[in-house]
Amino acid sequence: MRLLVLGGTSFLSRQIAYDAVTRRHDVVCAARGRSGSVPEGARLLALDRDEPGAVDVLTGERFDAVVDVATGALGWVLDALAVLADRVEHWTFVSSINAYADTGTPGQTTKAPLCEPVLETQHFALSDLTVERYGGTKVASENAVRERMGPDRSFVVRPGIISGPGDEMDRFGYWTARFARGGQAIVPDTPHPPIQHIDVRDLAAWIVTACEQRLAGTYDAVGPVLELGAVLREASELVGAADLRLVPFSPEVLVEAGVNPWGGPRSLPLWLPADKHGLVAHDPRPALAAGLRPRSLADTVRSAFADEQARGLDRPRAAGLTPAEEREVLHRTVPEPDGGDHSGRY
Repeated sequence: MRLLVLGGTSFLSRQIAYDAVTRRHDVVCAARGRSGSVPEGARLLALDRDEPGAVDVLTGERFDAVVDVATGALGWVLDALAVLADRVEHWTFVSSINAYADTGTPGQTTKAPLCEPVLETQHFALSDLTVERYGGTKVASENAVRERMGPDRSFVVRPGIISGPGDEMDRFGYWTARFARGGQAIVPDTPHPPIQHIDVRDLAAWIVTACEQRLAGTYDAVGPVLELGAVLREASELVGAADLRLVPFSPEVLVEAGVNPWGGPRSLPLWLPADKHGLVAHDPRPALAAGLRPRSLADTVRSAFADEQARGLDRPRAAGLTPAEEREVLHRTVPEPDGGDHSGRY
C-alpha cells in the first residue's frame, strides 16, 4: 500500500507512519519537518500547509490511502482534497470528541448532536482556538471529507484523550511523572468521575488497518469508560515513589485555588467538572466491534512513564501543576477539628 500521511513527525501522525512502515508499506509524510523527524523507512516531503498552494506539489501523485490529522484548519483539508481526492482510494480524517455539542450526557454515540460547523478556512493560532471553534472546525472538516470522498471511501475517527508515549499535551504523562516524584500529590476528589483514553499505538494501528481493509464510517475512537480515581491509584502503584501519598482535594477547593481541569497550565489533567463528564464517557462498543484493540492500562502507564523519563522528569510541561504550584495549593489545606484536613485521604 502506498500511504500518504499529512503530518508524520509528531505523536499520532508519526506513530501512524511508524506502524505503516513496520508493515512494509510505502509511506510518504507531508509536513514542515520542524516538530520532529519521520520514522526510518518513511519519506519526508517538506511542505507548509499554511502556504497557499503548498499541497500542489502532490498534483499527479497517486496513493492507496491518505491519513489527515489536521488540527485547526478547514483550508488545509479542502486544499488536500482538491489535489488528491480523485486519485486516492481511502481517506482517513482524525477528528475529535470535541465535535459533539453535548458535553454532559454519558453514553453518547456518533448519532449525538454535533457542534455547528466553523467554515473559516484559515489556520487558527493556538491562542485563538477555543473549544467551540476547534470542535466546529473538526465538524466542517469531517463534512468536507465525506462530501468529497463519499461514504464508502471516508473513515472518520473522533478520539478523546490519546495517551501513551510522545504526548505533547502532557495530560496522561503528567501523572506518571508526578507519582514518581513522591511526596504529597494532589488528586481530584469527585464522586466516581469517568475517563476514557486510547493509547496512541492502538489508535495508530487501527487507522493503518482501516486503510488496508478500506474500513469506512464514523467512529468514536475511545477505549472503555474507566473511573479516574481507580486509574490514578493503579498508576501510582505502578510507578509511584515509596513515599508517595495521594491527597484528594474537592473540585470546589481546586477551583478556589485557581487549579484548572482537564489540561493546560496550572491544571490537574484528566479531571473534568460533572457537566463535562459526557466528553469522557462515550459508547466505545462500535469502535471495538470495528477492530480497535485497547491495550492494558498498565502497559500504557509504564510506556508513558518510560517516555517521561527519556524526555526528563523535571522538564517544563504543557499541563499539570509545577512543584511550586502544588505546594501553594497544599498550604491552603484548612485543619479540621479532629486534626485532619478537608482534603481527605485517597
